[in-house]
Amino acid sequence: MRKKQFWVGSAFIAPNLLGVVLFFVIPAAVSAVLMFTDWQFASPVFHFVGFDNIKRLLHDEQFYTSLANTALFLASVPVSIALAFLVAVVLNRSVYLKSLLRALYFLPYITNGVAVAFVWMLLFQPKLGPINGLLRSIGIENPPGWLTSPDSVMAAIDIIWIWFMLGYNMIIYLAALQEISPELLEAAKMDGARRRQVVFRIMLPLVSPTTFMLLVTGLIMSIKTFGIFEALTQGGPGSSSLILSLYVYKTAFRYYEIGYAAAVSWALFAVILVITAIQWFGQKKWVHY
Repeated sequence: MRKKQFWVGSAFIAPNLLGVVLFFVIPAAVSAVLMFTDWQFASPVFHFVGFDNIKRLLHDEQFYTSLANTALFLASVPVSIALAFLVAVVLNRSVYLKSLLRALYFLPYITNGVAVAFVWMLLFQPKLGPINGLLRSIGIENPPGWLTSPDSVMAAIDIIWIWFMLGYNMIIYLAALQEISPELLEAAKMDGARRRQVVFRIMLPLVSPTTFMLLVTGLIMSIKTFGIFEALTQGGPGSSSLILSLYVYKTAFRYYEIGYAAAVSWALFAVILVITAIQWFGQKKWVHY
C-alpha cells in the first residue's frame, strides 16, 4: 500500500517537478557556469575568465545605481501592505456594495501589466495628463514630470506598483480577517476597547502571519519585476529607473554579454536571499502564530 501511494504521489508531482528541473534548476546551473565565462550571445566561442565578471560587477556604477533603484522600488511593498490592511478592515464590515468594491480593488491585479503601464503613462503625462491637471487646479504651478523626470520617476513607479498590488494584498487580508473569532472581538469591545484599539491591538497581531507571508512574497515579486519597467521607462530617463532585473535583461539581450549578465543575475539572487533571511529571522519578534 505504501509503495502504491508513493508511485501515485510521484505521478501527481512529476509534471511540476519536471517543470522545476527544466526551467529553474538546469538554467540556474548553466548560469552559474556562464558567470565565469565571457560568452557573447549567439557566439559559438567562449573562454573561462575566472572571477573577472565578479570583479567587474564590484566596480560597476550601473550595478550600484540599479541596486539603489531596486531599494527605492521595494519601499512600495510595505506601503501597499499597510493600505491593503486598512482597506480590508473597512470592507470586512457591513459596507454598501461591498462585493463590488472588492472586485474593483482586485481588478488591477488581473489586468495585463503592459496595458496598466500604458494607462498610467497617459495619467502621468506632464503637460496634458489628468494628474498634473488636478495638481495645477489646486494651485501647484510646477507639478512633477513623473515618468519623464529623473527626480520623480521612481516615485511614480512606486505609486503604480502600490495601486497594482493593493487588491491582491487586500483579498489575502480579507481571508485572514474572516478567520478571527467574532467572540474575541466582542469580548474586547465589552472590556472597553475602542475601534482603533481593536484594529491595531487585536486584529493586526492576529493576522501577522499573513503580513509576513505578503511581505516575503511581495518583496521577492517586486525584485523580479521586469515588464512594467520595460513598458514604462526602459530604465530611463538615463538610468534613474534601472533596477536589477532590467539590468540583467539589458546586459544579456541588448549588449549580448551573457557571462556578465549571469553574474548580475546571481547578485540579484543574493539580494533576494539576504532580504528573505532577514525577514525569516526577524519574524520571530513580531509574528504571532
